[in-house]
Amino acid sequence: MKKFLLMASWLFAFQPISAGDEFCGIRNRAFEEGESISYNVFYSVIGLYVNAGTANFSVSLNRMNNRTAYHIVGKGSSNPSYDWIFKVRDRYESYIDTANLQPLKFIRNIEEGDFKKFENITFNQENNTAVTTDGVFKVPGCIQDVLSSIYYARNIDFSKYKPEEKIPFSMFLDNEVYNLYIKYLGKETIKTKYGKFRAIKFKPLLVKGTLFEGGEKMTVWVSDDPNHIPLRIESPIVVGSVKVDMMQYRNLRYPLSSMISFNR
Repeated sequence: MKKFLLMASWLFAFQPISAGDEFCGIRNRAFEEGESISYNVFYSVIGLYVNAGTANFSVSLNRMNNRTAYHIVGKGSSNPSYDWIFKVRDRYESYIDTANLQPLKFIRNIEEGDFKKFENITFNQENNTAVTTDGVFKVPGCIQDVLSSIYYARNIDFSKYKPEEKIPFSMFLDNEVYNLYIKYLGKETIKTKYGKFRAIKFKPLLVKGTLFEGGEKMTVWVSDDPNHIPLRIESPIVVGSVKVDMMQYRNLRYPLSSMISFNR
């Protein structure tokens, strides 16, 4: 992937940037057990967006390697009426240490068009290794996976940064370590399919994949409140463009105080 489900999966930079030390051992202040957020995925070729798919992210508590962990599940699928164009059935899971928001285990089971892949990664924080079916790989401290990086990013204190500043971190995917960053762009008011919000805006780097182009072409808006939930994601793709809007939420840790007005 590096595509439909998580467009939010801010991937792929060749820049020699290492994860910022201030985020090693970051504590969770943005989400809690029971949270569930759903999205509609809109696709456009000629400027007219159609509802082409859905995505959902949920949080529960579990035990992993004798540690208490957040069990994050992200699921994405294309609507059946658009399966003939490009069928997507994706499921991502990440077990994240509640003490420091470091991933303990990552599972990826995806079907995207004719491409299918299953990936199972176990992270060892003490030895700084990632164990996959292909072997044992050395990883830096504070490593993230595709899904954990999103929840990690929700805990960034954006007030520390100025527009155009880059916030670095490292990610392990497909047996490789990527040194990545998020470019903070400031704050603005945005109107989505759900409502009007005060938002924090940034650009993640993307991996060039089956659908997305690489580079800083995706834009993400998260709620300008302590939840920092993704509200809208926009990106060009190989053919056309996609727009992902938050459409439903349950059990947020804080009131969604960034919302100015409701559309429905």
